[in-house]
Amino acid sequence: MMEKINPRLLGVALVALALLAAPLVLNDQPYLIRVTTTAAIYAIAAYGMNIILGLTGQLSLAHGAFFGVGAYIVGLLTTDHDWSFWGSFLLAIVATTALGYASGLIALRTQGAYFAIFTMALGFLIFIVVTRWESVTHAHSGVSGVKYPENIGPIDFTQPTTMYYFVLFILGGAAYTTHALLRSNAGRSLVAIRTSEDLARSIGVNVAVSKQLAFTASAGIAGLAGGLFASLTGFIGPDSAAIDVTFEFLLFLLIGGMGTVMGPVIGSLLVAFLFEMLQDLQSYRFIVLGPIIVLLVIFAPKGIVGYLNDLIPARRRRRQRAAARAEDAHEATSATRTKEEVL
Repeated sequence: MMEKINPRLLGVALVALALLAAPLVLNDQPYLIRVTTTAAIYAIAAYGMNIILGLTGQLSLAHGAFFGVGAYIVGLLTTDHDWSFWGSFLLAIVATTALGYASGLIALRTQGAYFAIFTMALGFLIFIVVTRWESVTHAHSGVSGVKYPENIGPIDFTQPTTMYYFVLFILGGAAYTTHALLRSNAGRSLVAIRTSEDLARSIGVNVAVSKQLAFTASAGIAGLAGGLFASLTGFIGPDSAAIDVTFEFLLFLLIGGMGTVMGPVIGSLLVAFLFEMLQDLQSYRFIVLGPIIVLLVIFAPKGIVGYLNDLIPARRRRRQRAAARAEDAHEATSATRTKEEVL
């Protein structure tokens, strides 16, 4: 019975059950529910980075800036202009998607390290706009009092558990989208580009269009996550659009596993709770995280989920080799007995 269970599906089911049951287990600990909700929002943003980096192989360092743009659009519209959350949230997604498309038209003319440098410069440019355009963004004062989503019938999003399940619903959509993408022709095209752009062109993949779509989708998902983050925290400052945010998303992917379906969730949850455990160390917490990352790069360069994904076929191959050796031994024994009987 156990042999017939797909280990990957079993792992996904266990993670999904754990996430669904988290509010029941943490019912009397709203702070931990809030931490888990924040980690889920980071995981959504990491799924966006997973599309452009994990699947397509393009290192975009503007991802944190897109996250910040989404957060600021929701924050400013719901406080200074009294928009509803839903209207501002929708506009944040559309605006960051459009910004991603427009910047991708220029950024994707570069490749490799030049692409990373260009997107890092774009991220710094957005960060400077956030910190200098005080009349609009409030600069270092930040934006406080960001609205929660308005009620939908009896559903009250000011309740931590309701907000958690709302974020979890979107996280499930992001994970399923990655799963479907990996099994679609579009996803295979992105993986082919990651392997070799010349090879992808030789098999008929439109490399430029595929990279443009991946970059645009990645930016839109980051903006979506930023809008959720602003609503959950109720306050946003320039740190929401800083380059450090990009590196945190990159850290989630490195630890969880780039190009995998469950990597962003596992990486985000692990790192978020590690940060909470080490918050007293403040910036020195990276002294603890650094060796962990080094060990991962050495022993599991594909991240935790990538390592586990490789472990399953390796075990299957070992079992097949063992079964083949046993069958050979049995045939050899049978042949020896037959020869003895003939003699």
